[in-house]
Amino acid sequence: MLLSVFTGYFNRGDKKDAETLAILAQNGDTHAMDHLLFSYAPFMKKTAGQVCKKFINDQDEEFSIAMSAFHEAINGFNQEKNASFLTFAHMVIRRRIIDFIRKENSRNDFSHDFHGSAEEENSRSGIDALGSVRDYTEKQQAVARREEIAEYEKMLANFDMTFQDLVEASPSHEDARITAVQIAQLVAETEEYWNHLQEKKKLPVKEIEKLVEVSRKTIERNRKYIIAVAILMMSDLHYLKDYLKERLR
Repeated sequence: MLLSVFTGYFNRGDKKDAETLAILAQNGDTHAMDHLLFSYAPFMKKTAGQVCKKFINDQDEEFSIAMSAFHEAINGFNQEKNASFLTFAHMVIRRRIIDFIRKENSRNDFSHDFHGSAEEENSRSGIDALGSVRDYTEKQQAVARREEIAEYEKMLANFDMTFQDLVEASPSHEDARITAVQIAQLVAETEEYWNHLQEKKKLPVKEIEKLVEVSRKTIERNRKYIIAVAILMMSDLHYLKDYLKERLR
């Protein structure tokens, strides 16, 4: 389950959730910090692996980045602004891994351009060919985006929703939109909540309300938007997911 609880912490029998441990760690509790970093290592690897589309182990650089991002999330977590610590940490890790991938791609592109420049310097045909490849790639990406939009429309239709519903349901304020996205992440990353949504075609509002600092009324008001974002997060629609992530930067 996304929102784990711990027993026996500091040799006591009470349960401490991730938010409590994060606040303790922010206040200098090194035991709480170590406990979070150790216990949530699988969570960090899973999140990084979702972005990289591969299995992440302890030796991978992506795991080091994910752990650093998780530590950043602990220090930056704000109970008043964030729906839950783990949804906030999930977003921070994803952003840092995406930044890493982009830097690696840029470095590889630069290396390729540098080594190839001597051969292409006197070859106009080579430049023209490169331009053709770029044009072709852009066209292919445009086709892929249109296909993803069509597929997403079908997914929404299964929940009696349309794109127009999504536009009308989108929260007008940025803070409300970010909170709705965090709740959507909670639903998407929690198996029992996702199964409930799939089977009942509605949110497990009562359970969600217990975990986030948001009223039932607010969850209900943003219900369609939360469902639509959760569906997108659990899909393979990479272009649309990238668009969502860019809007939240």
